[in-house]
Amino acid sequence: MKAKVNKRFIVLISLLSAVAVTFALTSCNGGESSSSRSSQTKTAAASDSTQTGTQAETAGSTAAASSVKKLSESDITINDTITNDADGEHAITADGETKTISNTLVTKTGEADGDEADFYGENSAIFATNGGTLDLSEMVIKTSGTHANAVFSYGDGTTVNIKDSYIETSGNCSGGLMTTGGGTMNAENLTITTSGNSSAAIRSDRGGGTVNVTGGDYTTSGKGSPVIYSTADITVSDATMTSTASQGVVVEGKNSVTLNNVDLTADNNTKNSDKSSWYQAVMIYQSMSGDAAQGKSSFAMNGGTLTNKNGDIFFVNNTVTEIDLNNATIKNDGDGVFLRAAAAGWGSEDSNGGQVTMNAVNQKINGDMIVDSVSNLNLYLKSGSAFTGAINSGGQAGEVYVEIEDGSTWTLTGDSYITSLTCGAGSINLNGHKLYVNGVEYVSGSASTGTAIEATVSEGGGSPDGKPGGKPDGEPPAKPGE
Repeated sequence: MKAKVNKRFIVLISLLSAVAVTFALTSCNGGESSSSRSSQTKTAAASDSTQTGTQAETAGSTAAASSVKKLSESDITINDTITNDADGEHAITADGETKTISNTLVTKTGEADGDEADFYGENSAIFATNGGTLDLSEMVIKTSGTHANAVFSYGDGTTVNIKDSYIETSGNCSGGLMTTGGGTMNAENLTITTSGNSSAAIRSDRGGGTVNVTGGDYTTSGKGSPVIYSTADITVSDATMTSTASQGVVVEGKNSVTLNNVDLTADNNTKNSDKSSWYQAVMIYQSMSGDAAQGKSSFAMNGGTLTNKNGDIFFVNNTVTEIDLNNATIKNDGDGVFLRAAAAGWGSEDSNGGQVTMNAVNQKINGDMIVDSVSNLNLYLKSGSAFTGAINSGGQAGEVYVEIEDGSTWTLTGDSYITSLTCGAGSINLNGHKLYVNGVEYVSGSASTGTAIEATVSEGGGSPDGKPGGKPDGEPPAKPGE
């Protein structure tokens, strides 16, 4: 009996050692001077398996996202502390140089004016500019000032690489990751939480840039604080994203967001302006503030899950956009429609609708679509896609073209009004309702050949060629989430 106990004890010790190795974080020093620096050494609490479980629910094709480990502050070993509380200054700066910093706690307070902070990085905790490169790992970054972004990449040739880090901002207008002026931001396995208004976790502004995010957990709770606000080209893969007051994603102007195997939950229940009557999970628009060039925008979702808690799923206003959906699980727990392309308070009356091309590949779409009289829609159902819903059930409005590839289907849930249709004989299930194509009632079981709608893409206005510029004349219109 005694020998058996010893063997079990040895096995238990071996297992515990293996777990410790699995969760241990390497510690390397990367000191950096600043106006107020402390060389105090802090050792974080050991990683606790109860704090590092999976962070996304498995749904459909979201296996990779569901295995994301949500870092807590206590998971990171701190060997150095850098603090800055001066208005407009930074705790860490890389100005045309390359720096590597790790295992450091960075805290930032202080205030700044809007444009200097939002466009050019003033008052951010960590700032790279003039072609500089910052390599950051195992960082804890906290800001509590107004216009105090956590990590900022500004300008062509500037790159910030950050991984395995925890970011928290609590002031208004304080994003987690901020990219402007053509900068580059590469992030991996971060936890970002923001609680201030107009404080997106992944944010860009005048001049845009390129943002690549892999893994991690990103949460916002403030008004006008989507998880992503894009005036750049932003790609997020294998991550969990949650907004509890605002849109999940906003794309402004000639810019893009691509989500690969991401779990996104959006509960848009507050408004940052009175220019729109609707709540939505994903908003694509042009504000005409001058912060984003006019032109064709895009949103793509490949796999993953989008859960909408309130209002519409997609809203498109005052811009031309392409929405690509490929085998994503999209759930509407709200009371709105799947897609609304409509005029709102941005742009010029009678020409400020949404012009949408939606490509559905191996995609289930459940919910109605509304295209108002100044908007248009090209809907392509491909590779076994299934659309269950009505289009413009209230009567003819904007132009709508529907193309249904063989093997894909449309099941009506109400009378529908479109202007052009391409489909095979067995593609449409009227389900007891009527479909009108350019005013003529569709005959069940018939084939049809139609013509797509040509969208009018305006390339003027905004930030020309994606480059940063001065503030436009006059006061810009209010934005829904920025």
